[in-house]
Order: sequence, then C-alpha cells, then structure tokens
Amino acid sequence: MSRRYDSRTTIFSPEGRLYQVEYAMEAIGNAGSAIGILSKDGVVLVGEKKVTSKLLQTSTSTEKMYKLDDHVACAVAGIMSDANILINTARVQAMRYTYAYQEPMPVEQLVQSLCDTKQGYTQFGGLRPFGVSFLFAGWDKNYGFQLYMSDPSGNYGGWKAAAIGANNQAAQSMLKQDYKDDISREEAIQLALKVLSKTMDSTSLTSEKLELAEVFLSPSGNVKYQVCSPESVSKLLVKSGLTQPTAEAS
Repeated sequence: MSRRYDSRTTIFSPEGRLYQVEYAMEAIGNAGSAIGILSKDGVVLVGEKKVTSKLLQTSTSTEKMYKLDDHVACAVAGIMSDANILINTARVQAMRYTYAYQEPMPVEQLVQSLCDTKQGYTQFGGLRPFGVSFLFAGWDKNYGFQLYMSDPSGNYGGWKAAAIGANNQAAQSMLKQDYKDDISREEAIQLALKVLSKTMDSTSLTSEKLELAEVFLSPSGNVKYQVCSPESVSKLLVKSGLTQPTAEAS
C-alpha cells in the first residue's frame, strides 16, 4: 500500500501517514543507543559508540555527545552528517540569542527553534527529513534542569528519562520501571549504565564502547558540562558490577 505514497515527504497516505518520516525513524533504530536521565542535581547522558572495525582509529573527540552552549548539551542517534548540520545551527542560534539579550537562551526555546527547522524538511518538496534524533540536556533559570527528546518529524517533548537509537523500546520500558523522581546524579549514572548493558547488542560493556556526559551546577552556581574520561567510565563500570577490574586497576 505504501509504494504510491512514499516517494515524497509531502504526500499523506490514505491512513494519514508520512512514510518518508517513518523511514527516517527506522534509520535511527539502527544507530547506537543513547539514554538520558533527569536527576534532582543534574542530567546524565550515556551513549553507545558503534566500533565497526578494529582497524578504525577511534576519535579523540566525542562521537555521541555535543556541547551546544555553556548550559546545553545533546546526545545524538542517527546519521552523523545530518546531526552535524543541526548541531551547528543550534550553536549559531544560541550565540545569536546571547549576543542580542546578554543572557543564555532558554533550553526549550533552543530545542523548539531547532525542531522548527526539522519540521520544515517534512513539508517542502525535494527535501529529505534529517535522519537523526536528539536528547537535549540543559539548565536555565526558568525551569532548572531539563531533558528533551526530538525526532525527525520535528516533534519534541520533555522527559524524566528517555532512550533513542537501537532497542529504544526495551530501554524505555526498563527506565519506566526503575526511575524514581528523587534520583541523584550518581544513581542516574548507575541506572543508565545498567539499562544500556541490557539493551546493547554487544555482550560486554567497555569504556571504548561508551560515552558518558553530565550537565550539573558547580559549587559556584555555574552550569557545567563534563564528559567523563575512559578511565572514569571504566571505574564506574567496575563499581556497577558490569565489568571485571583489569590487572592494572587492581
């Protein structure tokens, strides 16, 4: 039935579906997982790095986590070339707002402006939807710590815990069972690692396959975005009982 209606993003099927947008979401289902958890003292983002070959030189920069502004960061699942365009757009919008108003852009306003761009790519002929989903983590003076999820359709929503990428349905149901409203940042990290260990395709978790980032307030009251080093991630995995300590660590 879909064959006549999936050639363009601008054509609705008789059931009221936009097939090209749904296909973009399917592409994200093949990407590495990412999990975001909102805690009372910060937001935790954990991502799965897909190592396709042992010969591949692993990147020194992060692959799944990106800083958009001093108070906002995001985790990505999907086509990275698409994500880079949107990340640069978001950075420019955040800087323009700061330049104009001399204060950081509210997190939801930044998310909404980016989703407006994504929505435009589902409504005009000759354009392909961005094949990428985001988890946005940030803090502003209006609503404190916030976590948002957006998909290729341009929809977004605020979440307490969310998962995107491969096996996101299984991860989402586990988060629904184990999440508590007054969770601390340390507990959120443990929960995210536990969920990722059970939903990842690979058998064992290692620091090479993971990226972990946090958004929190420093003692001075400034918003801080911090990406954990591979050594810190290894220690957290040992602490969680998800991997065995190495000979060097013991």
